[in-house]
Amino acid sequence: MPDSLFSINFRFRIQSRAGITGAEDNLANISELDMRIRRMRLRFEGFMLNPRLTYNVQLSFTRADQDWDNSGIPLVLRDAMIHYALTKHLTISMGQGKLPGNRQRVVSSGDIHFTDRSIVNGAFTLDRDAGLFGTYRLNLGKKTYLLFKGAISSGEGRGIANTKEFSNTVAPNGGAAYTGRVEFLPFGEFANKGDYFEGDLEHEPKPKLSIAATYHYNDRAIRTQGQLGKALYATRSFVGTNVDLLFKYRGLAFATEFICRKMDAGQNSFTKKSASDSLWVIVGSGICSEVSYVFKNMWEVAARYAFVNPDKAIWKVGKDGQKSEEFCLTFNKYLRKHRVKVVNEFSYYKRSDMSTGNKISGLVGFKCQLELGI
Repeated sequence: MPDSLFSINFRFRIQSRAGITGAEDNLANISELDMRIRRMRLRFEGFMLNPRLTYNVQLSFTRADQDWDNSGIPLVLRDAMIHYALTKHLTISMGQGKLPGNRQRVVSSGDIHFTDRSIVNGAFTLDRDAGLFGTYRLNLGKKTYLLFKGAISSGEGRGIANTKEFSNTVAPNGGAAYTGRVEFLPFGEFANKGDYFEGDLEHEPKPKLSIAATYHYNDRAIRTQGQLGKALYATRSFVGTNVDLLFKYRGLAFATEFICRKMDAGQNSFTKKSASDSLWVIVGSGICSEVSYVFKNMWEVAARYAFVNPDKAIWKVGKDGQKSEEFCLTFNKYLRKHRVKVVNEFSYYKRSDMSTGNKISGLVGFKCQLELGI
């Protein structure tokens, strides 16, 4: 019998991966053998006292999922959010969770049809932060509506500022991050919230479209990517913008997004500890496009092309001064939609010199990933 004062829904998921990567001109020379549990997460959600007061908590248990290399400690906590529905269309939330950023980030890593998100997302995404969040739905007609999402947050990511790894920077610094996003759905809702999972698994009987844009300002950021990355040696302020589009119809899905990050007026992205030791905000732009088709037997074929262009100011500095390109092709089998699936991914990564356009390196790879969850 349901409890009128409390509810809890327990979920877990495991992503088990095996893969190889090698140089394009010598496939026998395997540079990486990837056999691991990519993600293992636990999630709890429900309501407390009143169905309008809800919560969600998510924990991670693998090193790659805990930002260990950047923070120096295992950050197990991913989400800890409390939500209150003020009205049918307005919800406010407080805690730690995903900022309303680019679509590929707000879609769960368990609901994507590749083994990982794109290199564009990796360079410019907003990720998680702690603060105050809000969502408002404005109906424009019988089906057409707008979603407004906003957040005022720390700008520092998942509980990172007080860790030992960040003792070289200015923290606390008095800065904050401000994020706003609007989503326009002219043809009504996607079936089963299909605008928040990749691939048209629902075989939408009528065309569905979502067009969105995000603006983000991080005042006195302490990390190279705002909520992610290494600790800078001094604070920097920057602006991030993105526009994205999603279309689904009868098994066909197309998604594309453009993301840009640039420094605030008058600021240099570089911070220095010494003449030979510097860290910089990753600035530039990128585009990611994906197309897929899900057959009636729940086999799917999906393709992705993405590229990252670093800002001209960092062309000559390390790997971030190189144009990166990603080509991926997957053949997936959905056994229980995204909860139980097998992803077979072929990939090609290329780096080029921004000043000459000449190719520097190329890598090819294959990954097989089994996902199981509830």
